[in-house]
Amino acid sequence: MSNQEFQLQDTEQDKADSPNFTNLERSELSDNPPRKESPSTSLLNSNANRGESDRKFSNYFTALDSTIENLQERTQQLIDKINENRKKDHALMNNFRESLLMKVSSLAEKLEERMFPVYDHHNKLIQDKLQELSDIMERIRLIEAELRQVCHTVEMLYKDLCVQSEL
Repeated sequence: MSNQEFQLQDTEQDKADSPNFTNLERSELSDNPPRKESPSTSLLNSNANRGESDRKFSNYFTALDSTIENLQERTQQLIDKINENRKKDHALMNNFRESLLMKVSSLAEKLEERMFPVYDHHNKLIQDKLQELSDIMERIRLIEAELRQVCHTVEMLYKDLCVQSEL
């Protein structure tokens, strides 16, 4: 058996085992099973086999082109499916973002509503403390005025005492 015939048989056997092998190609191989020939028979049949070999190669390349086209179609389908899934994921993320924004906004509003009474309570406490401080400052001012008056009186008494002691 020549090297070319051996390669052809290997190629046909690989095709038969391939998952991408078409039914037509399988039937051709089953109709023409590989035969082992003696060296003398192969020389006699070599010219006849060349025409048959060319036809097999033509069928093989036709099947190969068909297989390649199928693979390209399946690849394009997979790419299209991936792109569709990405679009769905993008829409899902947008819906999730919108839902999350609405929930966060709602929670922020509830937090504000709860903060206002706290602010009001603290404002009242601060106003009470400021009123107390104002009252204390007013008393300090009055006490300071009294203290000045007392100091002025003491100064006048001291001057009177000093004037009297000199006399």
